[in-house]
Amino acid sequence: MSQHPPAVVAIDAGTTGIRSQVVGTDGSVLATAYRELTQHFPRPGWVEHDPGEIWTAVRNTAAEAVAGLDGRRTIAAIGITNQRETVVPWDRRTGHPLSRAIVWQDKRTAAACASLVDAGCQPLVRARTGLVLDPYFSATKMHWLLGEGGVEDTAHLCLGTVDSWILWNLTGGAEGPGVFATDATNASRTMLFDIVERRWSGELCDLFGVPARALAQVLPSAGRFGTVADGVFAPGSPLARVPVSGVAGDQHAALFGQACVVPGMAKVTYGTGSFVVANAGSTCPEPVDGLLTTLAWDLGDVGGGAPVAYALEGSVFASGAAVQWLRDGIGVIDHASDLEPLARSVESSNGVVVVPAFTGLGSPHWDPLARGTVTGITRGTGRAHLARAVVEAMAFQVRDVVEAMSGALVAPLSVLRVDGGASVMDLLLQMQADQTGIPVERPRSVETTARGAAMLAGLAEGVWGSVGDLTGLWASDARFEAAAPQGEIDAASLQWRRALARSRHWAEGG
Repeated sequence: MSQHPPAVVAIDAGTTGIRSQVVGTDGSVLATAYRELTQHFPRPGWVEHDPGEIWTAVRNTAAEAVAGLDGRRTIAAIGITNQRETVVPWDRRTGHPLSRAIVWQDKRTAAACASLVDAGCQPLVRARTGLVLDPYFSATKMHWLLGEGGVEDTAHLCLGTVDSWILWNLTGGAEGPGVFATDATNASRTMLFDIVERRWSGELCDLFGVPARALAQVLPSAGRFGTVADGVFAPGSPLARVPVSGVAGDQHAALFGQACVVPGMAKVTYGTGSFVVANAGSTCPEPVDGLLTTLAWDLGDVGGGAPVAYALEGSVFASGAAVQWLRDGIGVIDHASDLEPLARSVESSNGVVVVPAFTGLGSPHWDPLARGTVTGITRGTGRAHLARAVVEAMAFQVRDVVEAMSGALVAPLSVLRVDGGASVMDLLLQMQADQTGIPVERPRSVETTARGAAMLAGLAEGVWGSVGDLTGLWASDARFEAAAPQGEIDAASLQWRRALARSRHWAEGG
């Protein structure tokens, strides 16, 4: 038995990059490695990733992260968290991808979703999955791959989300044993999974033309999925034969990593998009207009508490993406870190409003045809006003989701715990508290997505004994209370709603 203290490796396969972290028993990050992912935009509204690049980045970052430990820790488990809804098709005989992955941001199936809405299919989808008919989710992506995408429906086809692609390769792929599985949270985002019965829905598979045999086995979020196969990493690697024991979609992992284990607790992740997720308890709630109902996690028989939790979620499509647009699209900033000081250099946006609907609007509007809009420009508008307007847009979009959640939860929202890249901006978090009227808390470590995946895996392997052991690891870095005058908040809200209406009216040719 090794005398080295245990640690858990978390693989965070995000939209813009892959990060592997080693997490200690106190929740601290002991080592980390990162690789950026190439974004492919073959047509307007299409977004794709190379599955081979994803796997290479996973393998390289995991190996690099543990190499930094110099043998001081024993790796007890691996947890996986991932961009959700993205679909990877591959052949289980060869392990080779059959096309690029279609990313969650992709809008190529918007017309198909609209046709299904017109055909009256929305109530069925809403009742079974808690979702809405939108190209955001996996089912219409899978349908497209099997049709226009040229992927053949064979007995060897795997239609998986990114977590199942990584798990398949970690456990040996086509050379074996190659575990083809996913967890309940990722399954709940496909639009094919019955979140009450917690199984694939034959009715929905038939509706979308997706063969159930091509879907992954669904397992609890915490529990042993398989072990790392020999030859995946270099001989002598501390990752050899380590169990893969935790899997969750990124927003679910972040909710768990933020210790939002009590109904009514909520978190906001400011990433490529912004995701507001509130713990709704162990009973599936009734649908709420503009929001999604989803599985928060399924702990199976570990953790010592209620095994299943549901959540209400609002998904905003563009937050960090708006910062990237300022940097790469129009050259307003050179680095993402330039945003806050530039935005602070002016007292207001001077009437400028940015609606970053680059790929449509998510919650609570669900308008895939809306487009990015900038209003209020005058001759005096400068770079700083645009920068401040983008920060304000992040806060406005989250506020719209929080307002939709109001009254829908058994326990009202009392605090928003925040994470993600943009949560380092005090200016944003103060704006968020002002706009929602709810205190905003930032943890000492904002890498809660990876930490949540590590905690799920560690629970399964006994690194932590219970969910209660994990809540004590959360610590606050800063708290922001509402401070702006109500008149100022109301005026900004009116300007936002006017610009939002124009963003949506654009699709009508007006």
